[in-house]
Amino acid sequence: MKICVTSTGPGLDSPVDPRFGRCPYFIIVDPETMEYEAVPNQSADASGGAGVQAAQTVAEKGVGVVVTGHVGPNAVPVLDAAGIRSVIDAAGTVRDAVAQYRDGKLGV
Repeated sequence: MKICVTSTGPGLDSPVDPRFGRCPYFIIVDPETMEYEAVPNQSADASGGAGVQAAQTVAEKGVGVVVTGHVGPNAVPVLDAAGIRSVIDAAGTVRDAVAQYRDGKLGV
């Protein structure tokens, strides 16, 4: 199952961005192989609806989990409808967040 980590940059060693809807990048990671794809968040600068648009982008990538700092109330129903679980309170680098998720050390 692929996971999505919100990020300030395009790589595994980029810091986790605590914002879901307004993060600059989504890093789509296979937690077993650590192969990843950096997806620029086209809705980061939207005047409104960034969370909903971000959730739709992530859903189109076929992820099962979003790892981030916080998910806003408008994005939650979209993620839920797509069957995507939200894991919050991630920090450190994207690589750190993936390891924390694999080890069950992140809040839900």
